[in-house]
Amino acid sequence: MTRRIHARLGVLAICLASALSLTACGERSKPAETEGHVAKAGDYERGPHRGRMLRDGDFALEVTIFEDGVEPEFHVYAYRKDKPVAAKDVQLSIELSRLDGEVNRFAFTPVEDYLRGGGVVHEPHSFDVKVAATSQGQAYRWGYASHEGRTSFSAAAAQAGGVKTEVAGAAPIAELVDMAGRVEITPEGKGEVRAWYPGRIMSLRGELGHTVRKGQVLARVESSESLQTYPIPAPISGVIVEKNLNVGDVAGERAIFVIADPTKLHAEFLVYPRDAEKVRVGQPVEVRSLSGDTKLMAKVEAVLPTADLVSQTLVAHVHLPGGASSAFRPGMGVEGAFQVGVRTAPLAVRTKALQRFRDFQVVFVKVRDTYEVRMLELGRQTPEWTEVLGGLKPGSEYVTDGAFLISADIEKSGAGHDH
Repeated sequence: MTRRIHARLGVLAICLASALSLTACGERSKPAETEGHVAKAGDYERGPHRGRMLRDGDFALEVTIFEDGVEPEFHVYAYRKDKPVAAKDVQLSIELSRLDGEVNRFAFTPVEDYLRGGGVVHEPHSFDVKVAATSQGQAYRWGYASHEGRTSFSAAAAQAGGVKTEVAGAAPIAELVDMAGRVEITPEGKGEVRAWYPGRIMSLRGELGHTVRKGQVLARVESSESLQTYPIPAPISGVIVEKNLNVGDVAGERAIFVIADPTKLHAEFLVYPRDAEKVRVGQPVEVRSLSGDTKLMAKVEAVLPTADLVSQTLVAHVHLPGGASSAFRPGMGVEGAFQVGVRTAPLAVRTKALQRFRDFQVVFVKVRDTYEVRMLELGRQTPEWTEVLGGLKPGSEYVTDGAFLISADIEKSGAGHDH
């Protein structure tokens, strides 16, 4: 059925493009009504102002949407026998029917050599158009489709392409504060191997980088007082990260080895004075590598009460779970997004649903088996949710996954911005 309709629309568009009277396409017993189908830019006849030409006998209108320095508005030029007709001698109205059922109606007033529509033609410029005009007592009617950023898929094709949708509505939007930090081993994740009594080191069993277990004997020391040799075990399990003395050296206050447990990590973040009152123990934090490839959720475990004398910064400790050691190493720089508050946005979409279309951030809405772009005005944004201030109606079903399939099909069909 759809193919037959499109074929019929294409034939009628050719009639328009060749500037033939509508009576050549059939008997006219009522005001003329023509239809055109736009698949690509240039499918229809363009006028002197690069607008769409609508013809009926020797009378014609050129419909344009003017966007130069103003909100989009209709500018329509009238012609008779391809000569300009005074705008004041034409009465005009245009009705736009959008995919979701919304109807926009525009009345026109003469301005200089054209008729100007009253009101903004909101994005997307995708609609079915009905034009009604009167000139010299004769009524004219036209109808055509002007679809932008629109395509259709069967339910089976959408499912196969991984397309998933949700309904837009209210959502909690976190207030985030970004900070820079560094991964460090926690205090309890470090242990020092020291002589219990001063004396000479008789033997060592450990090298830098060696993994040791708690209780494993790492050194034997001969006491300077008793001349008895005693063993020194590892206080914790971990990796030897420092070796400060060798066999024959006299052990005293200096640690022989330093052991670190790489699974006991936290991130230390510098909290500047402007954010100090916002950061609290227990707040969620998204910790990510500087490349952004690795992310995990953690919580603030402590905020140290003393500030640096020079920078006046505090230090916030964020606990990293045991599995973090595979991606985060001590000394690595990291970034943290601290969730310092939550407010409910009246309308929000999943951040992953956002796509680029022309110069806009958009989502694609779904109406039955048809998908169409919606240009958005955005507010607060988190990795999960983005607040929508305009361009989308609450309750709209929009694509969250598989939007690339929609976008690619629109690009292929050439259903772009064209007037």
